[in-house]
Amino acid sequence: MKDFYDLSFKDTTGNEVSLSDYKGKVLLLVNTATKCGLAPQFTELEAVYQDYKDRGLVVIGFPCNQFADQEPETNETIVQVCQLNFGVTFLLSEKIEVNGPHTHPVFLYLKSHSKSMLGKDLKWNFTKFLISRDGETIKRFAPTTKPNALRGDIEKLL
Repeated sequence: MKDFYDLSFKDTTGNEVSLSDYKGKVLLLVNTATKCGLAPQFTELEAVYQDYKDRGLVVIGFPCNQFADQEPETNETIVQVCQLNFGVTFLLSEKIEVNGPHTHPVFLYLKSHSKSMLGKDLKWNFTKFLISRDGETIKRFAPTTKPNALRGDIEKLL
């Protein structure tokens, strides 16, 4: 499998974003959905991002509609909804799949390089992956783990 920094994704406007652009940064990657009951986590994710971005934290949301159709927005409207409803300024990708035969390569990598007691597949929206500055250490957090609970782990990596 590729190195983490060999991977890329498209943002909501279709521009290719290379993870190599984030070498030396701590990354928090999250599969998101605007209509999910956990969507208030967007607000906490934004707060964590604002608190640590100047120290090298990058938060990227990956909208996904695989769990109970909770991401009905289009790539064009996801950013607007996230900004209006949750104040999100961090980067969002185009809608992707995180499980199944069309799993996005970023999530194939994350799932194969992290541990979960519930198996490799994501079980719900807002599963979080914290990646160290060297792209080697990947820690996985459950959907119900609130972003503020990751602050200690983020501090250690920064």
